[in-house]
Amino acid sequence: MSSSKTVALFTLALASFKGALAALRLNSPNNIAVYWGQNSFGQSTGPYVQQRLSHYCRSKPDYTLSKEAAADDTTHVVYQISFLTRINGAGGVPEVNFANAGDNCTAFPGTQLLDCPQIAEDIKECQSLGRTILLSIGGATYNEGGFTNEAAATAGAKMIWETFGPVSNPSVKRPFGDAVVDGFDFDFEATVNNMPAFANQLRSYYASDTSKKYYTTAAPQCPYPDAADGPMLDGAVYFDAIWIQFYNNYCGLQAFVPGSAAQNNFNFDVWDKWARETSLNKNAKVFLGVPGNQGAAGTGYQPISTVSEIIKTQVSFGWRGDYSSSDDEPDYNSDDEPDYNIEDDLTYTDDKVYIYKHHLDYHYEVLHR
Repeated sequence: MSSSKTVALFTLALASFKGALAALRLNSPNNIAVYWGQNSFGQSTGPYVQQRLSHYCRSKPDYTLSKEAAADDTTHVVYQISFLTRINGAGGVPEVNFANAGDNCTAFPGTQLLDCPQIAEDIKECQSLGRTILLSIGGATYNEGGFTNEAAATAGAKMIWETFGPVSNPSVKRPFGDAVVDGFDFDFEATVNNMPAFANQLRSYYASDTSKKYYTTAAPQCPYPDAADGPMLDGAVYFDAIWIQFYNNYCGLQAFVPGSAAQNNFNFDVWDKWARETSLNKNAKVFLGVPGNQGAAGTGYQPISTVSEIIKTQVSFGWRGDYSSSDDEPDYNSDDEPDYNIEDDLTYTDDKVYIYKHHLDYHYEVLHR
């Protein structure tokens, strides 16, 4: 996932809702997952410049419900702070990049690790509001290549846990102070070595803190097996959810054949099979991410009308479908102007579909059967 064009998924289920926002609950169809930290719209000022994390945690989206609105009234929200760009950086500590949010941080002496008290404050506030906060490792600028061996990988996992997990070592430099994230996301764009050992060791530490649940997620690209995350996804690591990048690839949404159960290149069925047969966690939640405007990705953008057709098709072939959107960039109308009123562009299915109304990109999410 590009660090300059972060795609943040706001997932909205077929079972409509109208109430409170809460923490991530993967056994619920109503989940929102948002990548934050890269100022994706690229403005230094103005209405779309990235705000501090707590701004989004406090926000309550405006929803339009279908006539078939269901009783479920809770949406579960996860914010993924992006990115941790090096695990073993200058001074023997990690490195992070949070775009303009980093302007409110200072580097620890002798390192490029940022000390970010404002983000620490926001993490605590977000968690007090019931949000789940993950730290995303990787991004487009990550070039470390993983680890030279498994011993180095397990040592790296210990350092990351001590740096971002519960406070356990007073000598460790912690960017978020005593704030503790709720898990880790893997978003690698190139081949990495010995990552299963790293991910498994990191996950093994979760059991040491029984005060809350921790999550492990990943953002593979749609070609299967994923070139970067493949070794982790091949039954080696327990993932709670994956956010698949169905753009900038031959298998992106542009390859979808309307009305057909058989798809030549659009390969969500392959990822559905992965979740049911290959994934270590057979209940892993699978997301399909699609860019909401042409500027958000090189390929893969489709208009809302096509996304609506995909929703109808997937539902008709027995999939459970969710609608979702991404952070920081508005959808655009035919005059290349921001279009904030997309509900007129989407044809409702006969099932319970609702629309997320905001100046954001829009994405479609499908859960495996």
